[in-house]
Amino acid sequence: MPSLFDLDRAAAESVLGARYRADQLFEGLFDKALPVTDITSLPARLRMELADEFPLSLKELTVTASDDATTRKWLYEVDGGHRIETVLMEYPQRATACISTQAGCAMACSFCATGQGGFGRHLSPAEIIEQVYRAKQAALPRRLSNIVLMGMGEPLANYRSVAVALHLIVERFNISARRITISTVGVVPGIDRLALEGLPLTLAVSLHAANDEDRSSIIPLNRRYPIERVVTSCEGWTKATSRRISLEWAMIDGFNDTPKALTELTTIARRLRAHVNLIPLNPTPGYLVQGSTRDRVLAFQRGLQDSGVRCTVRSTRGQAIDAACGQLAMRNATRPRQKRPTGSLSSAVLEGVVPVPTSIRR
Repeated sequence: MPSLFDLDRAAAESVLGARYRADQLFEGLFDKALPVTDITSLPARLRMELADEFPLSLKELTVTASDDATTRKWLYEVDGGHRIETVLMEYPQRATACISTQAGCAMACSFCATGQGGFGRHLSPAEIIEQVYRAKQAALPRRLSNIVLMGMGEPLANYRSVAVALHLIVERFNISARRITISTVGVVPGIDRLALEGLPLTLAVSLHAANDEDRSSIIPLNRRYPIERVVTSCEGWTKATSRRISLEWAMIDGFNDTPKALTELTTIARRLRAHVNLIPLNPTPGYLVQGSTRDRVLAFQRGLQDSGVRCTVRSTRGQAIDAACGQLAMRNATRPRQKRPTGSLSSAVLEGVVPVPTSIRR
């Protein structure tokens, strides 16, 4: 069914019959995050008609809160019966939303619960935008200040929808592109195309290992786009956008917290002038390995900093409700049978590999 979040201003004017009515609708939805039935600047009859003709796309199934209620996770059902999850992290004066871009994920990263569950389908721009709308609504009276595309799915494998949604999120919600982070395991064509979009986003590359043998063992996509190709693409990103790359590094005991791993990561981080985010490994049922101890994480951080690499240790939010990095797996609901990724990732799954126009039609 059509969604209000599919409408551009011209379409909204056509539906509502007047430009000022479209302005009222957009102000209510995007500035105030109101349910359409509560946008009182619109006549009551018109509100009812809009609610009937343009229902929300995301069906809320459950909402789970952490013990201190500062992190909440929503389980939604989308068209076709697939499930996705959205996470809201609240701070005293602001909030950050972690948004999904696919139902499931085809990347099959061994330490990620979403990847262990397989691929369902790509989300539409409207389904991505609606997650932001719902998160902004839930965060009130706090300001939704930051968006991270680090939920379910590989954003750059759903390039068309993500690119359209990013432009509209910046335009409609008045969120600076500099406060939006997009995470990728290294879909090189997607990184190259994103550099041409004209959005000064933060690009976070999930590296996790700095030699091809180790990285391929946990991230199958590395066989298609090995580290050197990813690093070269990141250099192009920085040149085109003047934005610093972030390298994500989930700390795995005895695997990537060793002196050898430290040297390899330091070489890449210094080459890219990147910032490194060290992520304490969050437990997932399908990846029975030990995360690095706190002392090992801090020692690794000191080693990077002593080598001139900017580095922070990410605070873990939502682990108790399976809402932390790598834990989104829809375990509290059944879902349709999903396509398991094979050794060769298809172009249907890696949608971002197909050339697409750099200009976004709205």
